[in-house]
Amino acid sequence: MEKHELNEPKTRILIVDDHVELRDMLREAMDISGYDCLTAGNGREALECLAVHTVDVVLTDIKMPEMNGLELTEHIKRKYDVGVIVMTGYTDDFSYEDIITKGASDFMVKPVAIPELTLRIKRVARERALLKERNHAMEKLRESEQRYQELSITDGLTKLFNSRQFYAVLHGEIERSNRYDHPLSVLMLDIDDFKKYNDTYGHLEGDRVLSRFAEIIRECLRQTDSAYRYGGEEFAVILPATKGEQGIITAERVRIALKNEIFKPRPDTDIRVTVSIGLAQHARNEEMMDFLRRTDQNLYRAKAAGKNQVCFTQQP
Repeated sequence: MEKHELNEPKTRILIVDDHVELRDMLREAMDISGYDCLTAGNGREALECLAVHTVDVVLTDIKMPEMNGLELTEHIKRKYDVGVIVMTGYTDDFSYEDIITKGASDFMVKPVAIPELTLRIKRVARERALLKERNHAMEKLRESEQRYQELSITDGLTKLFNSRQFYAVLHGEIERSNRYDHPLSVLMLDIDDFKKYNDTYGHLEGDRVLSRFAEIIRECLRQTDSAYRYGGEEFAVILPATKGEQGIITAERVRIALKNEIFKPRPDTDIRVTVSIGLAQHARNEEMMDFLRRTDQNLYRAKAAGKNQVCFTQQP
């Protein structure tokens, strides 16, 4: 008799045969061997059974009315993750290659010996279990790789893309801008007096400002735009198909939204935070670092002019 560990679910077998006596005999033998058995009289009944029951192994005859065993096997392999053992007494009509090609896991010639059948079922069930474990492990690996990829391009605090991703995306956008002669603008944003805020209220409160500012930036952008935490309290935004004059509108939207936000680092303290923004439009065939240098210079101009403002100079 097949032994099962305590709490280990039994292997469930679906026996498909149009001969009632043989079907009942196989079911009795499998019950004695410790398997959980279901039965069906033909392929159609088998598919109806599979639609409502979880099955590990299907044991099917080949020659049956309505749908033969090979047709059933094809249907099963297209839709279900189930092992199939095919039985036949007509070896001249069906070759081993025919049966395995249809997706069967194994093939037995009638009359089947119950001890041999039990061993075959055990092997097929074990192979299916190992395959499921392997697939599960591969799925976990893919999830881990995807998570690692996300972490490698995403800032953990703000959930914006990081500077590494910024350079990669900007490189592609510059190529498209040069190829199709489309405008391209970039914003550099730096929270004003952020070090003082951190020193006064602590880094935890500073992190809350950074996270909320990231949300504000997202809320102010179009779907085609993308935002990045460039480093520390500095952020960047890529504005594809956007002229500098249009970029000013987006920059001002972000600046005003942050200025109107009230932060409460202490229960009795209301603080407003501002941001300075540098904006530049890409010049055709301009090198990426030259483009960013102009954007950064405009950010410094905004700071030098009194902060809480947008600075844009025409492209050279």
